[in-house]
Amino acid sequence: MAEKTLETVDILGLLKLLPHRYPMLLVDRIIDIDGDESATGIKCVTFNEPHFQGHFPGQPVMPGVLIIEAMAQTAGAIAIHAAATDSPSLVYFLTIDGAKFRKPVVPGDRLEMKVRKVKRRGSIFRYACEAFVDGAMVAEAELAAMLTPPGQS
Repeated sequence: MAEKTLETVDILGLLKLLPHRYPMLLVDRIIDIDGDESATGIKCVTFNEPHFQGHFPGQPVMPGVLIIEAMAQTAGAIAIHAAATDSPSLVYFLTIDGAKFRKPVVPGDRLEMKVRKVKRRGSIFRYACEAFVDGAMVAEAELAAMLTPPGQS
């Protein structure tokens, strides 16, 4: 039995897959990609990100909504990557269920978003997502999104 090779997408690959750009591109690399089934997104959290100016002065904490967005970008990128088309789809959020935040994420952290496909029905995907820093879970949620061809919404 041949061993399966997992893929990696670097920042240049992400820029081809996702329409997001600074300051809204919240994934630096995706590793261990198994088709559209699962992957791990990596976000290197740095103090110079704009949200830290006001969230919170003197005690910077990454907003939970941005952690959810980073998980969603990871899931969306692997769904688009698996489609292997020259004209990538756009990904639209449908639902965020069971979101829980367990520990603050701060500058200097390496945020790892582990996403696993729960179900796919046509162009709608549902992913179970967990975010970790140094092996400790910091957030979790189940996300659903829809892939649409460019120019359609």
